[in-house]
Amino acid sequence: MRVLKLLLPGLHIKRWLGLTLVGLVVLALGLAYLFVDLYRTLTLPFEASYLTLQFVPRWLRGVLFLLAGLAVTSYAVWRLNRGLLAPLAPRDGGVNLVDALVAFRQRERGPKIVVIGGGTGLSTMLRGLKHHSANITAIVTVADDGGSSGRLRREMGVLPPGDFRNCLVALADAEPLMSKLFQYRFSQGGLEGHSFGNLFIVAMSGITGNFEEAIREASRVLAVRGQILPSTLANVTLCAELSDDEHVRGESKISEATRPIRRVYLLPERPAAFPEAVRAILDANMVVLGPGSLYTSILPNLLVSGIAKALTSTEALRVYVCNVATQPGETDEFRVSDHVRALMSHVPGDAIDVVLANDNVEGAIKPEWGVKHVVADRAGMPADGPELALYDVVDPRNALRHSPEKLADAIMDVYGQRGEDTIATAQAITATSA
Repeated sequence: MRVLKLLLPGLHIKRWLGLTLVGLVVLALGLAYLFVDLYRTLTLPFEASYLTLQFVPRWLRGVLFLLAGLAVTSYAVWRLNRGLLAPLAPRDGGVNLVDALVAFRQRERGPKIVVIGGGTGLSTMLRGLKHHSANITAIVTVADDGGSSGRLRREMGVLPPGDFRNCLVALADAEPLMSKLFQYRFSQGGLEGHSFGNLFIVAMSGITGNFEEAIREASRVLAVRGQILPSTLANVTLCAELSDDEHVRGESKISEATRPIRRVYLLPERPAAFPEAVRAILDANMVVLGPGSLYTSILPNLLVSGIAKALTSTEALRVYVCNVATQPGETDEFRVSDHVRALMSHVPGDAIDVVLANDNVEGAIKPEWGVKHVVADRAGMPADGPELALYDVVDPRNALRHSPEKLADAIMDVYGQRGEDTIATAQAITATSA
């Protein structure tokens, strides 16, 4: 039996098991002195009388043995637990095992959160949210065709792994060295430009037979909190129609266009949604869109009809996180209301409940960067559109980015204020219509 392996030499287990037994015997003796008339009818040898403190009053003997038994048993159990749990303790020494256990249980009880997007914005969101809930699902765009991901997509016929790699690292609970390994990018030779994580995912795809299973196995290697899913398994190409009627093909080319974007669309136009992604949205307590590039990271997921339909059908609280800065070639001069109108023009029906935007515009953005703060214009929001919630979510080290911690806190605050009410209202409507 496996339990008998605990008795093997060198495990530092047997001594504490023995001491626990001794403590229980002493504890039982103390209880017997207090509640059982055993020793009034028995004559004990001198040695036993001495060891059992027969020379002191009976009630005092009971109290002394009871306290001694509790002390010995408690100490032995404590040392036994330390020996058994030592392999599970955090190796960096920065977190107490008890604190880690409490945090783990709190995350396990966290809400079911689905985050939809791509690029650095998605990984920023996940990096903060993983400390609030372990029930996270990231739904990732598969339209990326640039850099290492684009090369692997064209040469190996796989889905672009770059955004999946970033999500894996963001949600990872593994050693920092393993995360750095996945992000390592080769700088010379035939592998120049490729990251180790991208190559690992592609290799795992060959071993497991499909891309989605490769992501699951990579998640196990990195001890990922949550799951990472593609919005579709189809080989899609993102296209854009510009303001001058020109059509641009390819995600990497869209942001290079110098004219405003009128709309974006996928080829083929109706790719099938990944079933697990649809199921996650329908089962969620909260669905978060963004942050990230509006036209090239967020909308490509929503252009998958099954994803859009699930978003409009779910009873979850639906939150759109607007970027803190404009993006050259995509959202130049955009305000928060412009982001919302562009999103609503691509997704049919009521798809957003709350827009979370930044209200801290004091961060330094240099003119040469070619970007501006996205202004939260409450008056410009659609009259029948979503509610606007303003928070300071800017990273103090980079005025162009969200702070993972601030953003996650804001998201959880929005959920705490509106999430349960939204779900309860939707359930009431469903029950009434039924």
